[in-house]
Amino acid sequence: MEQSGSKIYLFEQAPIPKAVAKLAIPTILSSLVMVIYNMADTYFVGMLNDSVESAAVTLAAPVLLAFNAVNNLFGVGSSSMMSRALGAKKYDTVYSSSAFGFYCAVIFGALFSVLCTILKNPILSVLGADSTTSSATSGYMFWTVTMGAVPAILNVVMAYLVRAEGSALHASIGTMSGCLLNIILDPLFILPWGLGMGAAGAGLATWISNCVACLYFFVLLFVKRGKTYVCINPRKLRMSKAVIIGICAVGIPAAIQNILNVTGMTILNKFTSDFGADAVAAMGISYKIYMVPMYISMGLSQGIMPLISYNFASENIKRMKSTVTFAAKASLIIIISVAATYFAFPGVFISMFMENQAIVEYGSHFLRSFSIGLPFLCLDFLSVGVFQAVGMGRHALIFAVLRKIILEIPAIIVLNAIYPLYGLAYAQAVAEVILAVTAMIILKKLFAKLQQKKA
Repeated sequence: MEQSGSKIYLFEQAPIPKAVAKLAIPTILSSLVMVIYNMADTYFVGMLNDSVESAAVTLAAPVLLAFNAVNNLFGVGSSSMMSRALGAKKYDTVYSSSAFGFYCAVIFGALFSVLCTILKNPILSVLGADSTTSSATSGYMFWTVTMGAVPAILNVVMAYLVRAEGSALHASIGTMSGCLLNIILDPLFILPWGLGMGAAGAGLATWISNCVACLYFFVLLFVKRGKTYVCINPRKLRMSKAVIIGICAVGIPAAIQNILNVTGMTILNKFTSDFGADAVAAMGISYKIYMVPMYISMGLSQGIMPLISYNFASENIKRMKSTVTFAAKASLIIIISVAATYFAFPGVFISMFMENQAIVEYGSHFLRSFSIGLPFLCLDFLSVGVFQAVGMGRHALIFAVLRKIILEIPAIIVLNAIYPLYGLAYAQAVAEVILAVTAMIILKKLFAKLQQKKA
């Protein structure tokens, strides 16, 4: 199957703003819907005005974030390999890369589910759940992890595979279909006038929604059979050394990055839990609000990855650099505006979730602290997206280690000692400022090296 003219035009000739918009806007919208979907659990559980139920959703969050390790290993890794292979016109590699990503997502999702179920009690302890919160946390995790790991991971990986060939709109529709369904089901399952299941009801809604999202992608691939490079035919699952190395070189560092993110969040929750359920609930709410601009940045970096990968592989360095420059400017304008709004009116956003005065006060401090690092975070995400797109997995891994192990986790410990509880949320800003400066230096050297090599 030959690549369609519209895809060639998009990757090779379309004006940069148009190409970025076509690839990134659906991905950003999908990311925003995903944030709303993530916030829906917090919002509707918060309507119960029960800090224990709200804390359960917050405490389980690191486990759900751990799904992203598998998502990135086989989603980011496979999609990067697919886009680079498309740019190099190696279509057999595209097919085998997508099949590898798909089947590994299923297998590893199942393993994740089994291990988390067997090790449930020690995991709850590590998460910071105590005798008060463990029952609610366990109920939420049954549906989201024991039952939900495979569909949660698979629908995200399939979105990456579809996006890799430039079908950003279909990838986003698939993701958003599940998210929107989750928002509709949440109040029915959580609130007393519905099933009244509390946090467990939020988990059940999430499981059903992820299953529906997977169904969308299966139907899409069936309809587009013969017209798509995304392949889930087991006969194309060839254990090619080049494919495995190409996927893992990008995917493993991306997975480690998310494991470190989970570690950082778990440590943050452990420190916060020392100050009670109100503080944990406030941290969870403020972090969910903070995720809105964070996911915008992430959506932009993920959206333009196929464009960067394709032009890197076809050695169109000028177009690749123009894409990154335009994306950075657009991202900064949006994120700085959002960060300023958060900093000026934090209480307004926190009170949208819970009217508890203690939680609003805690959350306002946390949200202001988080907002300081947002402009730097968007530059960091964009840089890591470039590293993943061109196969520089080692650089992405170095950034992940710097962010969590070297900078953020030590900052959590130090700042909490200096400024108990409230200092915790400043740790991320400290890390992002240092990483943003480092990222700009590395990108400048990368483009200089690529221009020199081409000359």
